[in-house]
Formats: sequence, C-alpha cells, structure tokens
Amino acid sequence: MGLFWKPAVYHVAHMMLAATMQLDAAVPGGDEVARLQRGDWDALAVILPRYQARLYRFLVRMVGDPAAAEDLFQQTWIRAMEKIGSYKPEHRFDSWIYSIAHNLAIDHLRRKREWSLDASMAASMDPHEQAGEALGNRLPASGPDPLEQVLEAERGAVLSAAMEGLPAIHRAILTLRFEEEMKLEEIAIVANIPLSTVKSRLSRALDGLRRRVCK
Repeated sequence: MGLFWKPAVYHVAHMMLAATMQLDAAVPGGDEVARLQRGDWDALAVILPRYQARLYRFLVRMVGDPAAAEDLFQQTWIRAMEKIGSYKPEHRFDSWIYSIAHNLAIDHLRRKREWSLDASMAASMDPHEQAGEALGNRLPASGPDPLEQVLEAERGAVLSAAMEGLPAIHRAILTLRFEEEMKLEEIAIVANIPLSTVKSRLSRALDGLRRRVCK
C-alpha cells in the first residue's frame, strides 16, 4: 500500500472526528465524489456525515461486535479511497460503499469461522419462496399515544434481540431493506447476488425474525 496508506488512515481518522459534529449535514452529491476521485480527501468531511451512523449500524448488525464494526467502518473508507477511481457515477454511491462494507464484514466473519458462506447460501435458496412482504405489514407500527410509544420502544428492543439470532446474511438483508430502505435491486448489487436470491433470502429472514419475535 506504500505511500498511500498513511495519508488514507490519517484522513479517515480526521474526517470521522469531524463527521461526529455534522450528523445533520446535507446528502453528498456527485461533486463531492468527483472531488474524491481527483484525490481531494477533504471531500470526506461532506460525505462521511451521511454514513457515520448508518454504515456503522449496518456493520454492527452484520458482525455483532461494536468494536469490530468500528474497525470495519474505518477499513471501509480506506478501501473506498483506494478504489475510488473504479467508482462509476451512473451507479448510486450508497450501493457502492455498502458493497465494500458488506464484503469486508463477510471476510471478517469468515476469518472468525463463525459463519459458513456455503451453508448459509444453501439454506437461503428456495425456488418456492416469493419476495418478503414489507416488515411494517408483519409487525405493529408505532402510534402517537405515549403508551404506544413506550410499547413500540419495547418492541424495537425485542426486534433487535431477535435479529441477533439470525444468520449474518439475513441480518444484512433486513438492515439494508428496512433500515436503509434500499430497493431489492440495490441489495442485489451490495451483496453481489441475483435478484431472485435477494427475494428468497428476504423471505427467509422475515420468517426467521417472526418466529423469534412471536415465540
């Protein structure tokens, strides 16, 4: 990695600190990404706040370890800066950066030998399953009543605990679909799987989540 490595690490660390003070910053446009592609690392000060909480949450969902997720978050941006020249503006930056994070999380899980890709893929493929319905149709929605808000918070804690018991690939797809509100086609890009597999995997993830919530 040579001369690139130290500047990359420095800029990621510096911009992460700046991002914590700018969580409400505007969504970055193509100009900021173009600046990164020209080697202007200061553009990260605009881009990082967009992903500071969201991407970290996604990584925590996948690996189940906040410390590991923090490390992977930094690795994601270092890898992004290494590969920024390969980014194509016709694709959404969201899909591109989440794909990098997803792949790093998968590699992390493989190294820990806590997850078998082949076994998980086999379990997730079912030609008879259709796309999963919206999570809101299966689980209660929040309401304005104070008591309902308390109950909703409790349900959120139950859902979070239930998700921890799901396979990593199912946690990832639920997070991307319902927390990141990605389209199924975007999830297929992030996870590098066919659209039919996304639909099957989402259906299985929802079934697994429902069983854990309702038991």
